[in-house]
Amino acid sequence: MSGAALEPQATIGILGGGQLGRMLALAAARLGLKCHVLAPSPDSPAFEVVHRVTCADYNDTEALDRFAADVDVVTYEFENVPAETATFLAARVPVLPDPKILATTQDRLAEKTFVGGLGIGTAAFAAVGQPAELAAALAHIGRPAVLKTRRYGYDGKGQATIRNGTDPEAAWREVGGQPCILEAYVPFEREVSVVAARGTDGNVECFDVTENEHRDHILKVSRVPAALSKAASQEARRVAEVIAQKFGYVGVLAVELFVLRGGALLVNEIAPRVHNSGHWTLDGASVSQFEQHIRAVAGWPLGKPIRHGRVEMINLIGEEVADYRRWLSVPGACVHLYGKAAVRPGRKMGHVTRVFAE
Repeated sequence: MSGAALEPQATIGILGGGQLGRMLALAAARLGLKCHVLAPSPDSPAFEVVHRVTCADYNDTEALDRFAADVDVVTYEFENVPAETATFLAARVPVLPDPKILATTQDRLAEKTFVGGLGIGTAAFAAVGQPAELAAALAHIGRPAVLKTRRYGYDGKGQATIRNGTDPEAAWREVGGQPCILEAYVPFEREVSVVAARGTDGNVECFDVTENEHRDHILKVSRVPAALSKAASQEARRVAEVIAQKFGYVGVLAVELFVLRGGALLVNEIAPRVHNSGHWTLDGASVSQFEQHIRAVAGWPLGKPIRHGRVEMINLIGEEVADYRRWLSVPGACVHLYGKAAVRPGRKMGHVTRVFAE
C-alpha cells in the first residue's frame, strides 16, 4: 500500500460478512478504526457490529463504486472473493492483500506450483482437466490419492479419495466433473498451521505453531503449542515467513502443514486471510490475529505476539452451540458466539478458548 498509514477514525472496507469479518471489525473498533462491510446476505453476522453496511452482490458495480468511495482501504475475510470484484475495487482504492495473490491461492494447482517453486515440500500432485487425464495421473501418483477441485473447496468439500478398488470415473463425478488436482495421500502424524502477519514495511510476525484436530473435515480443536520439536516448529514458521515474503503479502495468512513421521513438513494449503486455527489468539496472546491483520492493512506496526500459556480452542459446530451455557460456567473459558440465526449441521456457530498455565 502506498501513502501514509491510516489514522484513527479511518474506514476499512471488508468484503464478506461472516464471523471472520465480524471479529476483524471488533478488532478495528478497539483501535479506533471504522469498518464498512459489503456482503450479499442480509443476515451477515458482521453487519451487527460495524459502522456501515452494503448488502449487495459482489458483481454489483454500482454498489462497489459507492463502497470504494466510502473506505480508505479494502480487505477481505474469505479467499473466494470474485477476481473481477477485487480488480474493480483495486482500480479505485488500495486492496490488501494484493488481488493477484488471490489468483494463486484460489487455484490449488497454482498454489502447489508456487510453493514447490520456493523449494518447499508438498504432496506429489498432477493436474487433471478431464477424465482421460485421471488414469495417467493415478499411474504417476499412485493410490491412495485425493482428487480435489482446483477452486472453491473448503472444509472437505470438493474432494474425493481414490483407493484401491475405487472407480476413478465415479470420483470424477463426485467432485462435479470440473478441473481438478490429484494429490498423493499423505500418511501424516498430525496437522499443524502457522498464522503469520506481514506488514507494509515487510516485517513478518508468526504466532506459535498450532496443532489442529479435524472431525468430518471441519476443524474441531486447536491446541497451542503444537507437539513438535523445536527444530520442526522453527521450520514451520520459516516456511510461513518465506511464503509471506515471496508473495509480498500484507495482512494475515495461514499456512496449513502435514507433519510426517520423523518431523518432516509438507505444505497442504495457504489461506490468504485470518484463519479458524488462529482464533485462540483472541484470548491466548498479547495481540490477536484479527488485530494483526487490521494493523497490517492500516499500515501500522505489527504487534509482537506473546502467548499467555497453553491454549485450547474448541469450535462449536451446528447444534453444539447450545452448549454455550455450560461453557459459561467453566472457569477460565472464553465464549465467542457469532450471532448466526440459523443452526445447520457443519456450520461454525462459535468457539470457546481456554488458557492454561504451562
